[in-house]
Amino acid sequence: MHEITFRSPTFFEDLTKNGDARVHLVLIATKPDIIKQVPLYKELIKRGHRALLVHTGQHYDENLSGGMLKEFGVEPDINLNVRGSMHEIVSQIIGRLGRLIAQMKERGKIVIPFVHGDTTTAMAAANAGFCNGFSAVHVEAGIRTLTPRYRDFDMPEEGHANTFDVEAWRTFLQDTNHWERSSLEPYPEQFNTRSAEAATGLHLAPVELDRAFLLAEGYPEDRITVVGNSVVDATRAALADAKNATVFETYPLLAEGNFVRFCIHRRENCASQTRFTAIYDAMKHLIEEGRTVLLISLFQTEAAIDRFGLRKDIDNLRKDHTNFIYSPVWPEYRDVIAAMSRAAVCATDSGSMQEEMNVLGVPCVTLRFGSDRGESIINGGNLIAPPVDGALIARIITHAWDHREMKNAPQLYGENVSSRCIDAVEDVLKKGELFRSEEERLHQSA
Repeated sequence: MHEITFRSPTFFEDLTKNGDARVHLVLIATKPDIIKQVPLYKELIKRGHRALLVHTGQHYDENLSGGMLKEFGVEPDINLNVRGSMHEIVSQIIGRLGRLIAQMKERGKIVIPFVHGDTTTAMAAANAGFCNGFSAVHVEAGIRTLTPRYRDFDMPEEGHANTFDVEAWRTFLQDTNHWERSSLEPYPEQFNTRSAEAATGLHLAPVELDRAFLLAEGYPEDRITVVGNSVVDATRAALADAKNATVFETYPLLAEGNFVRFCIHRRENCASQTRFTAIYDAMKHLIEEGRTVLLISLFQTEAAIDRFGLRKDIDNLRKDHTNFIYSPVWPEYRDVIAAMSRAAVCATDSGSMQEEMNVLGVPCVTLRFGSDRGESIINGGNLIAPPVDGALIARIITHAWDHREMKNAPQLYGENVSSRCIDAVEDVLKKGELFRSEEERLHQSA
């Protein structure tokens, strides 16, 4: 059984000696956590706050965590070293982090957990803090899945994708009246973000749409701030560092640009043969058509390829088509951004990739029935491709590829976002603590 490890062998002694009453715990666990939380951690340090970087250990290998931490020049102060299935990870984070926060509290510290988005860590870490009487700062708060009202659009039957009017679909999706909420997907992320919200003292919403969701759910207006998304800071830094990228040495074809990046890793896509094979068929169609395709394969992708008997087929695709690049995930963010800045389109079931494509001005196609970044679709730079028919998906991707006006969609996620996030935290702390009693809430809203 792994246990909590500390960078300093005298961690608690150092903590006690430090005069700061408040301790900002910046939680990371996954690649998106690292990308979006490390800029906030660095901003806290720059401003002189007592900030600690806490890794739950959920993504612990070099490709998913270690390489990026080295690239960003940070080392966790604490590692919870969680392992196991989903319920085991949740219980370990709550138990281990809850115990750690309790020990800090015993030493007179006010703990402020910073949790990100819709991750398992966000849900469990916010819970661990709340159990000790501390509210979280929720970075990327309020993201909720919107699903198009398919019944109001003439979707083609399978086998008739060639009649589908993609531009009419794009126009349909840009009307907010054509969307509805209440999706459980992505799973378990939509549960995670809602659960984290209940233990949050400051909701840092990326866009006004997220703020509207939070207000509709009854969260106090004075604790919701629209700040943009800190992925902007990380993406801009990676672009500035792109000269040090080595990805084009490994894959020189990508340097030419004009390719589509596929990323299929969402549980609901990889567990469903219907969904996964529809996406796979679309990818295969584009390869055989002669378009350059990059497939970034993660653990769930590989499991689905084997589960649905596609291993021999994908090996043949790689052998027979020089325009097909089949790669494991890259450990360094500069490589990801350097390559994606040259892409023609990104076809993904990821959430963060939808944001990054907006920052880079690259058309995006979301391989889901709905999206928790609905603003990027309403904005015109992203398209939903429901994973039901490979020909339909390929047609939507081709449209995004060939109709370059999607590149000109306005950027949504702000500038200097990490600074704006910490400004919002400091504004709250000038008046009190993140966790507030009902008396304090009523007094402050009077």
